[in-house]
Amino acid sequence: MNGLVVVLGATSAIAEATVRLYAAEHAPLVLVGRDEARLAAMAADLGARGAADVDVHVADLAAAVSPAADLTAWVASRPVAAILLVYGVLGDQARAETDIAYASDVLATDFSSAAAWCLAAANLLEAQGAGALVVVGSVAGDRGRQSNYVYGAAKAGLGVLVQGIAHRLALRGSGARAVLVKPGFVDTPMTDHLPKGGPLWASPASVARVIHAAAAGGPPVRYAPGWWRWVMLAIRLVPAPIFHRRPM
Repeated sequence: MNGLVVVLGATSAIAEATVRLYAAEHAPLVLVGRDEARLAAMAADLGARGAADVDVHVADLAAAVSPAADLTAWVASRPVAAILLVYGVLGDQARAETDIAYASDVLATDFSSAAAWCLAAANLLEAQGAGALVVVGSVAGDRGRQSNYVYGAAKAGLGVLVQGIAHRLALRGSGARAVLVKPGFVDTPMTDHLPKGGPLWASPASVARVIHAAAAGGPPVRYAPGWWRWVMLAIRLVPAPIFHRRPM
């Protein structure tokens, strides 16, 4: 379907790599994020790369009070090809274990606010009768691990929500779709505090290609890169008595 590509959290490294793919296809874009200067620079760059049109909206997505109204205003009655949700915070697991208010903020950003945007987007696409909601989750949601279980819990909840939306849209024959994309380790500013390198790390560009393909069609859950499906299957199958003796 031809139409707008709406990007919620457009200034993330993964989002930027993804919208460049759409710009090369001359798609019209709607970029939403908090950093006005960064959004303006991206809009200029994407226009030069071939985007048919680039609208910019400055918003704190984690603090939005009316996602449905905001989406309706940003779309302005134009057909929508895809709505991409790409924002979130990794958070500090050690701090979250003792600072409950901080942990609540991480959960609110990564699950509660994202869930509200997903529901609003699903309703818009269902009413339209076409289009894809593509939500970036994480392999961290596949099994709780001591190193990142607050973040992982939020991504697990978001994943179930998106899968439920996908099921709903399919059963109703709406023509709209929902897809959950689960990256593993990605070399972005969000992971700059972690040691990087090795075969488990992916580039934002490689994840962007999975998001782009997921919006066009395919199964309702995609791993990025795809081999993470088998890595996480192995991790989920490790018996708890063994799993609980190994830090992960």
